[in-house]
Amino acid sequence: MKIGIIGAGRIGKVHAESVTRFVKGATVEAIADPFMNAETEKWAKELGIANVYKDYKKILDDPEIKAVLICSSTDTHSPISLEAIKAGKHIFCEKPIDHDVDKIKQVIKALEGTSLKYQVGFNRRFDHNFRAAKAAVASGRIGELNTLSVTSRDPGAPPVSYIKVSGGIFLDMTIHDFDMVRYVSGDEVEEVYASGAVLVDPEIGKAGDIDTAVITLKLHSGAIAVINNCRRASYGYDQRLEAFGSLGQVEVHNDTDSTAVLSNADGVIAEKPKYFFLERYMAAYTAEIESFVSAVEKDTEVEVGVTDGLQPVLIGLAAALSVKENRPVKVSEIASKYGL
Repeated sequence: MKIGIIGAGRIGKVHAESVTRFVKGATVEAIADPFMNAETEKWAKELGIANVYKDYKKILDDPEIKAVLICSSTDTHSPISLEAIKAGKHIFCEKPIDHDVDKIKQVIKALEGTSLKYQVGFNRRFDHNFRAAKAAVASGRIGELNTLSVTSRDPGAPPVSYIKVSGGIFLDMTIHDFDMVRYVSGDEVEEVYASGAVLVDPEIGKAGDIDTAVITLKLHSGAIAVINNCRRASYGYDQRLEAFGSLGQVEVHNDTDSTAVLSNADGVIAEKPKYFFLERYMAAYTAEIESFVSAVEKDTEVEVGVTDGLQPVLIGLAAALSVKENRPVKVSEIASKYGL
């Protein structure tokens, strides 16, 4: 299956390399980026990518390319999605589809009546740790879910220039955690109460965002989920989860470079967590593309569909409103604003 990649930044390169080296039954036929330079073109050619463009429309116009991976900047995700649907391409789109719910609705409407596959890039669903936690909850091994706790902290804040266009912490960072709550619980979020602060970098506050947050979510079943976020963790990429139920609990700990623990007179010392998302989730990036390719080839449902792309955005908007107005916000209140 011939694939085209739109966007040759960090995540576009990750997908290009994983498809080329690890994904069976698929090849990267072309990659496009408006900022394509000699260095990136050299990298692409060395990887065996035959066609390198600045204009992504050349990928959409190529009848041999069956699917596209949209890895460009967030503001282009929904417009390119609409163009790709019109061109009859199967689509893997990095999260979020858009910050604007109306634009996500346009993508959903455009997909109606087509047989095209549309997968959203919530890669954590394909992490071996979180999949094991999901399996434990879904199989009933911990009984009825009572509480779900998600810890997600970055090793350091991104540049303020990025913060200004990120859509805010809830639509940029916490959106993955909202998806984890839905994925692991198998349930929907009904109400959100969020508290936020600027504790890492005052410039983030000046840009209109927060860098530290705790979010409490009430699920349809009555279970309660709690997410805690921070843009700074001095010890690395902190990614943990605990699901507690009537019969027990399941925990996910951080991945480390090794499980070696040194014990001596000075104390007990273990490895720090892997530094950031590329180190932690590289295998998950490969697994999600393998899943997408399989869905296209076998004509089965994608594991993370367009609705899974919509719901975390609605939850994120509810969280932002909760911080602003200091009150619980029902997700249905946000959905109703958009006729959902």
